[in-house]
Amino acid sequence: MAASNEGCGIRFDFSGARVLVSGATSGIGEGIARAYAAAGADVIITGTRPRASDYGKGLEAFEYRQLRLEDAGAVERVAATIQALDILVNNAGAVFPGGKDEYEPDVFEEAVRINLFGAYRMAHACREKLARSRLAGGASVVGIASMTSLFGNESVPGYGAAKAAIAQLTKTLAIAWASDGIRVNAVAAGLIETGMTAAMIAADAHRPFLARTALGRLGTPADVAGTVLFLTSPAAAYVTGQTWAVDGGYSIRG
Repeated sequence: MAASNEGCGIRFDFSGARVLVSGATSGIGEGIARAYAAAGADVIITGTRPRASDYGKGLEAFEYRQLRLEDAGAVERVAATIQALDILVNNAGAVFPGGKDEYEPDVFEEAVRINLFGAYRMAHACREKLARSRLAGGASVVGIASMTSLFGNESVPGYGAAKAAIAQLTKTLAIAWASDGIRVNAVAAGLIETGMTAAMIAADAHRPFLARTALGRLGTPADVAGTVLFLTSPAAAYVTGQTWAVDGGYSIRG
């Protein structure tokens, strides 16, 4: 395959592929969107602001849709604007650090609504378009899971429950949608250096996580993007229903 996954020397070719990456205005989502664009794909991104230019970071190169995942009607409207689709990356999500308390039932429910229900609604709304894909290796849905899919984290009970459910939903949809030629996988990201983790890193609260990580470094959005592109490529045509840990070895320690 040809076109680049920046920084690792691997080349992918997604020329002509139609890709939707939700929540792609920063962090992991932006890294994934830019990797697909570099590989020749036509990429649509979503964000919460009215226009891509509102972010001031060169996102105007992408097709853009405004979306808040907790708005079920908005999910349907965004999906309806897309004529054809080969790959959906369900990246959009939220945590509420230093603010809302996820142990409060309403906040817990909000976290699950955004991180699980929103992802499912988007996949459901895009299913028929994905089923019409003729992409080599099959159409794909990729969910962005987390180490909280695998381990408990007392700080984010709602987010963690939703991300654990993403791993289970991945298995279920992989079975249910295989007959449509749609593969469904997920990536469980470890500690990735993004705006979402900046405060944690600045306070040195990441040190225990880093000490447990076999590779001894933080991940980058490009680390996650490389795995996502692989999972949606013909090289992974026989891979479905899996949650891949991209964590530098964090999850292998007992």
